[in-house]
Amino acid sequence: MSEQNKVDAVVVGAGFSGLYLLHLLRKNGFSTRVFERGDDVGGTWYWNRYPGARCDVESMQYSYSFDEELQQEWRWPEKYSSQPEILAYLQHVAERFDLRKDITLETAVTSAHYDEAAKRWDIETDTGEQVSAQFFIMATGCISTANMPNIPNIDGFTGNIYHTGNWPHEKIDFTGQRVAVIGTGSSAIQSIPVIAAEAAHLTVFQRTPHWTVPARNVPMTDEYERSWKDDYAEKRANMRGSMSGSLRAVAPIDVSALDVTDEEREEAYRERWAAGGMTLLRSYNDLLTSNEANETAASWVRQRIKATVNDPKTAELLAPKTYPLGTKRLCLDTDYYETYNRDNVDLVDIASAPIDRLTATGLETGGRTYEFDSIVLATGFDAMTGTLLRVDIQGRGGLTLKEKWHAGPRTYLGLMTEGFPNLFTITGPGSPSVKSNMLTSIEQHAEWVTDALIRLRDQNIASMEAERAAEDDWTDHVQEVADQTLFPKANSWYMGANIPGKPRLFMPYLGGVGAYRERCDEIAAAGYEGFRLEGSEADAAAAE
Repeated sequence: MSEQNKVDAVVVGAGFSGLYLLHLLRKNGFSTRVFERGDDVGGTWYWNRYPGARCDVESMQYSYSFDEELQQEWRWPEKYSSQPEILAYLQHVAERFDLRKDITLETAVTSAHYDEAAKRWDIETDTGEQVSAQFFIMATGCISTANMPNIPNIDGFTGNIYHTGNWPHEKIDFTGQRVAVIGTGSSAIQSIPVIAAEAAHLTVFQRTPHWTVPARNVPMTDEYERSWKDDYAEKRANMRGSMSGSLRAVAPIDVSALDVTDEEREEAYRERWAAGGMTLLRSYNDLLTSNEANETAASWVRQRIKATVNDPKTAELLAPKTYPLGTKRLCLDTDYYETYNRDNVDLVDIASAPIDRLTATGLETGGRTYEFDSIVLATGFDAMTGTLLRVDIQGRGGLTLKEKWHAGPRTYLGLMTEGFPNLFTITGPGSPSVKSNMLTSIEQHAEWVTDALIRLRDQNIASMEAERAAEDDWTDHVQEVADQTLFPKANSWYMGANIPGKPRLFMPYLGGVGAYRERCDEIAAAGYEGFRLEGSEADAAAAE
């Protein structure tokens, strides 16, 4: 292989993770190639262009903290940023730090095989390019592989079909159309009010209702912006040490929901409902660990739904009853429940009578035929592992990652997996990832990996690999922490439950962003305890 196709590191993905990794690695002298299957940077925010797509973490917190001038100069127009605003920000970062020259767009990595003798990864793309790298880093995001539903005759529909996770790049005008939305998860909750305002008629097909609370999004005020920018250093430090990697608009109450009066709970829930955002879920310290405490908040939210939705039957269908509040990802909405009061919106329950099939002009379910001009599939993602397992990744002895994870993902810290030296996963399963502010976790992971690579280079070490015992202990720990909460009670994508045949295993780490960061730092300070460091670069070169 020519020297020009040999680099220190290959990074897959040019979203928030990939861009920051490229910046850090290049800054520290590592030759790096980034491959991105899209035709521009942006990752999740490149693909998810559906109507109403918006972040559920506040703009002032869902942004990079590594460059003081960047965070002071960039102006966010809203409290919660929309997809176009976030994509524009990522494009600006790519230009500002001259990252594009090392990014190959419209190119997917198809295979990565570890050469044990050379202690390097042999990587191939769908364009036929082959690259050799000492380090292989998957920065592919946790929700980057759309889940296509297994509906009979799905290709037989002659109208327009869109998936929220792979939306066209041009504006889709639903004016005058009969539209179906299948699914009521996060992307549906955001898109349904926008589509309903355009469409002649919208029919929503719901299997399981989702918990959602008001975002209370507003234009960014100078006062609120300054409250962050004048104190960014301290606020960022507090975010890094917090449970979720974010700071809440209203402080949590550090007592049980069961240890206060009904009047006190009512006041707390009303205050947080009015404030909007994820604040409600942290009202009391046991809402995610006690069924009885959780039910006080859940029943309160059900009453808000019934008070908002005019039709009692529709309100009843929209109120979740089969899993605790917050154990599936809590959604933030703008006028979601209010949308069902529109004359042009219907809700169809498909829990007891699933969709039978698509037809040329619509779909059939429960003995009834519906006709549509467009169908929107809001059916989510093969989250956390889907993208990783779609690449032919082979480690020691030709072991594939799919084989290693056949019963569910096993990692050490969510960063590495035994049998796959020098393969790093950014916000992988077993890390706080999707149960945190992703930007806080991404920066921590990228910085930890970069520091490790610097240490390996400085000590002339060729490979780093998770030890089996450390991996087993960490995987058990992740499950033990989850089992202390209510999260396993929900058939969520955190558990892989939305993908038929996918192993059931709680994938994110719930121990908290701050505690996780401390553990990672302790492990690094102890000479990368639980990792096997092997060989020298000279030995590996001689073996080639």
